[in-house]
Amino acid sequence: MKRATLCYIRRRAGEGKREYLMLYRNKKKDDPNEGKWIGVGGKFEPGETPDECMLREVREETGLTPASYHFCGVIHFISDTWEDEDMYLYRAEVCGAQTETLPACSEGQLRWVPEGELMDLPMWEGDRLFLKPLLEGADEISMTLQYEGDTLVRAEQQ
Repeated sequence: MKRATLCYIRRRAGEGKREYLMLYRNKKKDDPNEGKWIGVGGKFEPGETPDECMLREVREETGLTPASYHFCGVIHFISDTWEDEDMYLYRAEVCGAQTETLPACSEGQLRWVPEGELMDLPMWEGDRLFLKPLLEGADEISMTLQYEGDTLVRAEQQ
């Protein structure tokens, strides 16, 4: 089973509004996430803890260093098409001038998206199920999502 991290990074956008850094996946060959918006993250390297993996992936994909972060839980993905995966879910905060200029990302297009527009983006159906409580500030989010192809066939909260 594959292990990876997924981090939803937010920043203050003035007047109490928040934006989240999202990645539109459109550059990798044979990418199961192609054409979808997701948070940033990736696979564990040997010997890495979940926190170390998340921080490395955020730095590699965005050039950002979170001011703070919170581990929310594990999302178990089961698929008849792709390798099953345990995804370690994080919410992080960034601030300051470092958020203004984003580097080119080898996996897709990075963009700050207003919080109110996130659920309108093309994304995995199951991602919406854990993104909603994450946006609402839930501290613990753990679930199993089972897919047949691109279709969510089972969602079970732990």
